[in-house]
Parts: sequence; C-alpha cells; structure tokens
Amino acid sequence: MKVLLLLGFVAVALAEVARFDGEKVIRIRPKTEEHVTIIKEIADSVEVVVSSEVDIHVSAAHADIVSTLLLQSELEHEVLVEDLQASVEDQLDNQEISPRSYNYMKYNSWDKVEAWISSMAASNPSLMTTEVIGQTFEGRSMTVMKIGKQSSSTKPAIFLDCGIHAREWISPAFCQWFVKEAMETYGSDAQMTSLLDQMDVIVLPVFNIDGYVYTWTNNRMWRKTRSRRSGSSCIGADPNRNFDAGWCTTGASSNPCSDTYCGAKAESEVEVKAVADYIRKHLSTIKAYLTVHSYSQLLLFPYSYTYQLAEHHSELVGAPAARCSPSHFHTFTHITPPCYLLWQHQALAEGASKALRSLYGTQYTSGPGAVTIYPAAGGSDDWAYDLGVKYSYTFELRDTGRYGFLLPESQIKPTCEETMLAVKYIAAHVQKNLY
Repeated sequence: MKVLLLLGFVAVALAEVARFDGEKVIRIRPKTEEHVTIIKEIADSVEVVVSSEVDIHVSAAHADIVSTLLLQSELEHEVLVEDLQASVEDQLDNQEISPRSYNYMKYNSWDKVEAWISSMAASNPSLMTTEVIGQTFEGRSMTVMKIGKQSSSTKPAIFLDCGIHAREWISPAFCQWFVKEAMETYGSDAQMTSLLDQMDVIVLPVFNIDGYVYTWTNNRMWRKTRSRRSGSSCIGADPNRNFDAGWCTTGASSNPCSDTYCGAKAESEVEVKAVADYIRKHLSTIKAYLTVHSYSQLLLFPYSYTYQLAEHHSELVGAPAARCSPSHFHTFTHITPPCYLLWQHQALAEGASKALRSLYGTQYTSGPGAVTIYPAAGGSDDWAYDLGVKYSYTFELRDTGRYGFLLPESQIKPTCEETMLAVKYIAAHVQKNLY
C-alpha cells in the first residue's frame, strides 16, 4: 500500500537526516465521488475509487489543515500513526546478538548485506554462485545469488527480488531470511532439498540499493531510486512504475518530484534495465517471478496496469485466447476453459495464503493487482508475466497499517517464517508444473 505525500512534500535531495516529528499517517475511506475528488485534489498522483482505502502521510505543518478538511468534508478517516518520528525510533527494537555474527532478526545496512552476500557465497560453493548483473546509478554492484545444486545442464529457475522500494525494509530482510533457510535446511528439509536439486532460485537481495542506502543515511521514508536528470532538482524514479508494462498510463506520475514518477521512459532506471536484461537473457529457464514488497498483507498477480484480467494462454488448454471477467475468480465449478489459467493463478495464490496463515493466523488477501489494491502501470510482475513468465506474483508483507513501512524488528522473524511457507508453496507448484 502506498503512503501518499501531501501538501508540499517533494522528493528532493536533503543535506541532513530527515526527521518526522509530529507527522502523521491517516487512513481515508472515500464513500462518494465528491470524496474521491477531494483526495485527488490534495494528494500526489493517487488512484482513488469509492469504497477504497488511502493512507496519507501528513506533515506536522499541515496536520491541522488536513484534519479540518477531512472533518468538514465528512470523510471517514482514522489516524494510524500519531508521530512518525517516534515510530522510526521504535522500529529498531531487537538487541544485537553478537557483533561477530550476522543477525537475521535485525534490519541490516547495505554494507552489511553486501559483505554477507560474499560470505554466504564463499561458505556454500556447492550450492551458491553469484553474478553482478549491473551497476546502480551511484555505482554500486547489483549481485544476484543463484542457489541450487550444481548441475552440468541448465536448470529451470525462480527469480526472487526484494527491496524495489527503498523504505520497505522488511522486504530485503525476507530475501536474507530465504537464503539463510535454503542454506541451513538443504539436506534436512525434503521440500527445500528437492527444490534446489531440481531448480535454481535466483535471489536479488536488494533491488534499489541506492535508495536503500539513502533510507539509512538521510531519509527513512525514501521510496525511489537516486537517479538525477538535467532540468530537474528532484531525484529518482519509482522503479516499480518504470517497467514496460502499460508504462505510465495509470497509477503513475510524469512529475519527476512525485513518489510514483514513472521515469523519462520505460527502463530509464539503470537498476530496472539491469533486471529486465537479465530476465530477458534467461527467459527460457525462468519459470516464476516473485517480488516482495510491503505493506498490506496481499498476494497479487497480474494485472495491475489494467482492470482486464490476464489473457488466457491458449497453448496450455487448447482453447482460443479470451478475456475473463473478475467473477471467474470466485467460482471453482463450471469454469470455462479460456479462464482456466486465471483460476489457476487465483487457486495458487489462495493456497499460498492459506499456508502462510497456518503459522500465526496472519490474514492475506489475494487477487489481480488492479482489483485488489489499486491500478498501477509499469510494475515488474505485470512485465514479467507479459514477457512469458507464467507464475508472476507480488507479496505485500506485514502489516495492514499500524506500523506500515516501519515494521518493528521484533516482527521480522514471524513475518519471514510465515512468508517462507507461502513461497515454498508456490515453488512446489512451479516445480511440479514446469512448462
């Protein structure tokens, strides 16, 4: 779920560490078209519909103005975060175990993650190789970790990335957790052993490295990349609006100062181009694409750039290509052949959500992105699906707004444990249904 920046917030470079004293996060529930219009007038590049929910980030200077406006407009709302700075400071609530050991239950800076990547590869040469797939705008190496039993032949693969949006720290924490679990349980966990014997899992631990670094050094709430362009003082683009999937048609902004700026063109961001080039190069072997975000507790699949549901792949069921209505996603009997693949996506997402829920009872909602959360063009999952990666899913991890992007470290372990169950569920299905 996207937290919107209101009334004078712009994505510019800051010389000092940003503070958020007195700033609030407010959830708004528009009930009429008039409410929708009001939100669109005050919010930055937002897709809003009646009966949806919108979370807005309000500066201390504008808190009273926004509160008065909401009351006068009779807009249903609730304050999720009373003081954003307090939440920033409370997030790091787990103690360091040992300075000599890598702590998977704390958020780790990029320097630590980068050293960890090298250490893990050196310690597990029979199960892991690394490859630099590109350089970020600021010159940092983008390294993927290919995990799997060594084989003389090319194996099918799952591509997993984390940290497209810089401020979503629980996302890179999950990729680190996944790698840890894969290394520790291979040979003892039958499912993980089978997966890594037969397939590779290609992990990009932090997609938007420059942005992630900036959240540690300057602005905890930074979202975008850190690219610069002549003619604008505003920095970066939203990498998950920069893929060539309905690029910049909905749920994205052409304003370089917006948090959802789609970039000068599709794949204008070097990080996006690097990932897209890698997946295109290995398309014949990549059978699933999983991308991890936060927050909202959702498991999404295409499409997000259109309300039309994903096209049927006629070669899979021997029926003409067709469009299916959303109602097909809620019936499991008398399903028409052209909608079978869509039913399969929904069934797989619901099964993964059930597996996740089995551990701590965490409730997830699943469905096509545009219908389930909001329309947004340029997303990596839609792009991968249109490219031909049949199983393409976006995870939106904990929580549903109480902490939002500032999920406390004390929730890293349960969040990662439950998410592992969902990822392993999808991976097992992909493994059994290679195409």
